[in-house]
Amino acid sequence: MAPKFTAPKGTFDVLGPESARYEALVALFAQLAHRYGFELIVQPMFEDVGVFQRLGGSTDVVRKEMYDFEDKGGRHIALRPEGTAQAARAFLEHHPTPPWKVWYVGPKFRYDRPQKGRYRQHHEVGVEAIGTNDADVDVEVISLATDFYAALGVTRLKLRLTSLGDNVCRPAYRAELEAFLTERRDQLCGEHRDRISENPMRILDCKRAECVAATKDAPHMIDRLCEPCTVHFARVRAGLDAAGIAYVIDPSLVRGLDYYTRTTFEFEAAALESAQNAAGGGGRYDGLIEQLGGAPTPGIGFGLGIERILIACDAEGVFPAPADRLDAFVVDTTGGDAARDVARELRVAGVRVDRAFDNRSFKSQMTAALRSGARFAVVIEDAGITVRTLAEKGEPVAVDRANLVTTLTERLSIK
Repeated sequence: MAPKFTAPKGTFDVLGPESARYEALVALFAQLAHRYGFELIVQPMFEDVGVFQRLGGSTDVVRKEMYDFEDKGGRHIALRPEGTAQAARAFLEHHPTPPWKVWYVGPKFRYDRPQKGRYRQHHEVGVEAIGTNDADVDVEVISLATDFYAALGVTRLKLRLTSLGDNVCRPAYRAELEAFLTERRDQLCGEHRDRISENPMRILDCKRAECVAATKDAPHMIDRLCEPCTVHFARVRAGLDAAGIAYVIDPSLVRGLDYYTRTTFEFEAAALESAQNAAGGGGRYDGLIEQLGGAPTPGIGFGLGIERILIACDAEGVFPAPADRLDAFVVDTTGGDAARDVARELRVAGVRVDRAFDNRSFKSQMTAALRSGARFAVVIEDAGITVRTLAEKGEPVAVDRANLVTTLTERLSIK
């Protein structure tokens, strides 16, 4: 007996009509990204593992979640777990004129325990703006994400915001936090008890009850910013206030990657389970390109998980699958030649068309037409051609073959 294959654990197939939601979501994001001056970048699905190791050795992505392997040429390769490091590598390789503003869409891979909204292969849309330290770019990036959620209809959303400082003010804070946590080592969860020195700030992001209680009174980076970081964060807040974008300052926000500096943010969807309610986020990474071997170059971006966004949409009853997948469905009882040619003519004219095959009966073809969700059925019989409105089940209208394309495009208002 042949083996029964299924999608690998932590992955899934997306079929219609759900796949139409993915398509519509990406199209909406692309429209907004272009409105903000971002251009598409198409990234490889794998890179030299060293690109992603620059994310930070204390991050779970690097320590235990990367899909990495040796290829047939002996190269150490990793499937991309995120998009920012790739964009930084592309910036260094191609030397675009800054500020370089790009958007992307595609799958990301992380070996993690699968659960609702968290998969080993998930899909993201995101942006990166590299080459400027202007706080107004931070505001634009956050505004784009906010506009995207609003366009989807997601309203039960909280924007968490903080500043993680820079290499001037953060070292002293890190030392202070490390000393604070060392005194409370026995109160931390088992995972972080012996990892304080790796990156003490990451412990602030731990959701386990032990770490939450132990860090309740921990010092916060936002209270120890240097003057330039304070001015930068104030400008970001002023821009968000001017745009009417609500936010909550959360000093405990760290996120899961070590490269973040200054402005850091996360969107929390109330419709998602509390343990996995992050619907996307991002921040500045002003030292990442330098870690990849380039000159010091500022950057900011975000990544938004498509699956989590759609779960939030479902919970709020918004952004359903598009209903009108097709404009017309061709039914042909004369042998199929006419259906072949008519479908071609209509598609060239911009009409979304499907048809039946295998010389099925009229009843079977009409059933397929109704199931397709098309607005019209173009019925071809020996007696002539009629156009039928499927949704309202109106009376058939006889149409000459020579006038079919014009008649149907006019009724569909296709220019």
